[in-house]
Amino acid sequence: MEKAKSIAITGASGFVGSHLCSMFKKNGWGIIPLGRKEFASTPEKLAQIIEGVDVIVNLAGAPVVGRWSEKYKKNLYDSRVTLTNKLINACKLLETPPSTFLSVSAAGCYTADGSHTEENNVLADDFLGNLTRDWEHEALKAKEFGSRTTIFRFGIVLGKGGGVLGQMLLPFKLGLGGTIGDGSQALSWIHITDLVRIFEEAITDSTYEGIYNLTAPHPTTNLKFTKALGKALSRPTILPVPVFLLRLVYGDGAQVITSGQTALPQRLLDRGFQFDFPFIDEAVADCVK
Repeated sequence: MEKAKSIAITGASGFVGSHLCSMFKKNGWGIIPLGRKEFASTPEKLAQIIEGVDVIVNLAGAPVVGRWSEKYKKNLYDSRVTLTNKLINACKLLETPPSTFLSVSAAGCYTADGSHTEENNVLADDFLGNLTRDWEHEALKAKEFGSRTTIFRFGIVLGKGGGVLGQMLLPFKLGLGGTIGDGSQALSWIHITDLVRIFEEAITDSTYEGIYNLTAPHPTTNLKFTKALGKALSRPTILPVPVFLLRLVYGDGAQVITSGQTALPQRLLDRGFQFDFPFIDEAVADCVK
């Protein structure tokens, strides 16, 4: 019988992290949550905490939706790049590093134009694009100590009780939901059920390596997503949110909401992964039922 895995995870208390921890528990895998206290300690102390773990899952990162002051940009950078660097440095001190290192990133790194696969893409030359480059660069250093290293570029994660939908449900239920601007911006997304299944496969299947887009095979637009949510809730969606208003509130940070990317999960499709929720209508309906 295979030994139960031991998994150290950053971002365990977040929406995605809590779903992953439920799956880990169901599989009988040990969980070591890594939070602020652990990262405030020395590399040697952090190394002691993760000594003997089989897998590291690195989800941590402050929310990108916010007003991007210089202070907040530093927070976005430190919670991703600096934290990942600390994790890598601690792993380097281990006699037996983890066999698997899974780190996340975001499909928001791509330009708003065209479609992007893992092999054929254009990274945006802006704050988010550069943040992603640095973040992934740190995570890929896990290969230097022999860990099988995988990076998942997340689309918008949809699920019950949290994430993007958790913030949107109330205004939509009140009939106050609508598109952002004209709604034409692309929306690459994934249902939490599929995301958890992919992580489970990536932990147990040693052929998972390198960069994967964690997005459903049928990207949508903000307009179609809005219509799907209104339909699922039987509510009107006639009140668009003006883009200029979001820019007033969020400044440069509004681009996370007002623009979008088309990211295709080509590597998952090539390996035969079957999505439970490939289409937006069924995904949204499942999340609000």
